[in-house]
Amino acid sequence: MFRSYFGIEENPFSNMPDPRYLFMSKRHQEALAHLIYGIKGVGGFFLLTGEVGTGKTTICRCLVERLPKTVNVALFVNPRLSEAELLASICDEMRIAYSGPATSIKTLMDSINGFLLDQHARGFSNVLIIDEAQNLSPPVLELVRLLTNLETTKAKLLQIILIGQPELLDILARREMRQLAQRITARYHLAPLTGYEAKSYIRHRISVGGLSRNVFQASAIAEISTLSKGIPRQINSICDRCLLAAYALEKTSIDRKLARSAAAEVLGGTASAGWRRSALLPVAAVAVAAAAAFVIYDPFDTGFLAKLTHSRTAASLRDTFRSWPFAAASPDRAGTEPGTEAATAAGKGKNKDQGVAAGLPTTAFPRKGILGSSGGEASEASEATVLDSPEAGDPSVPLSPAKP
Repeated sequence: MFRSYFGIEENPFSNMPDPRYLFMSKRHQEALAHLIYGIKGVGGFFLLTGEVGTGKTTICRCLVERLPKTVNVALFVNPRLSEAELLASICDEMRIAYSGPATSIKTLMDSINGFLLDQHARGFSNVLIIDEAQNLSPPVLELVRLLTNLETTKAKLLQIILIGQPELLDILARREMRQLAQRITARYHLAPLTGYEAKSYIRHRISVGGLSRNVFQASAIAEISTLSKGIPRQINSICDRCLLAAYALEKTSIDRKLARSAAAEVLGGTASAGWRRSALLPVAAVAVAAAAAFVIYDPFDTGFLAKLTHSRTAASLRDTFRSWPFAAASPDRAGTEPGTEAATAAGKGKNKDQGVAAGLPTTAFPRKGILGSSGGEASEASEATVLDSPEAGDPSVPLSPAKP
């Protein structure tokens, strides 16, 4: 629908496993290298797993296209088969003739074994690839294990590649599957694309499909890479919906807002929910930190933390937390009572203002012109004033002696 609008011959974001659109990220290169090594080597069993939509089937198709003519391939994408049906399908894919009923497992196994021995003698290799292998039943998996017993003294007659979702790993981890798991000679798990790889993937498909680079703005590409979580299938679906929406709105450029709207349609509520979750994460972190500080500080002296932890160190932690800002501000004055230093300085003859600033009464300082007078009454009155003050009994407040 939108191809003629954008001047392209095919949809560059189709989810069909077209090897021409295969984006060879570092992970895809490693996965393909593992499969090629398995076919060229002498091993017999290989495993490729990955999340839904990461490109496993596309890699499989690319592998089949790169195989030489000396390799016979049997590819299965629908593994919901019985034991006899699987063997019969292998015979049909590799054009193996068999006599007798197709329901006889022994007859089918003998026919396959004879064919493999003949092909090995002629220098041919044989590969069995089963996609969506997590859907195989336990009896069929056991039959696959038995197929690995078809061998000579130097090499396996049949190379087997299982491709499936992470659930396949859980199946193989079962105790009853340990014999099959031990036969696997190489494993590789295909992870989603990174943020940088996802952006490169979008540009790669745009280039192969002949779409103008100006259609997707850089902000839209970044938004799609984030919301798709690096899964190629989701990237294709979101970009396809973006092109359709741009065509309907008669736009020639796709921005961040349009990309986010398209992602919400493809992914449902997960796209918008993920965006809101990332926006609220800093607020939630601040709220948690504030709640923890309130519990430790315990402004109402409830002792909640000590009761909760049943530890005496909770009170010590509370006291340390309360005094920390003041101790950090005056590390050299830790343990000094407020006003002591100022009062001491006042007793050493420093000015009156410093003592008053520390909270000392003005009566602790001699009045000018009184102690210096020739009469003794003034001196006695001043001394009586000091002794009658409330701070006179406080040993932390030094009294200024009268001058002779």
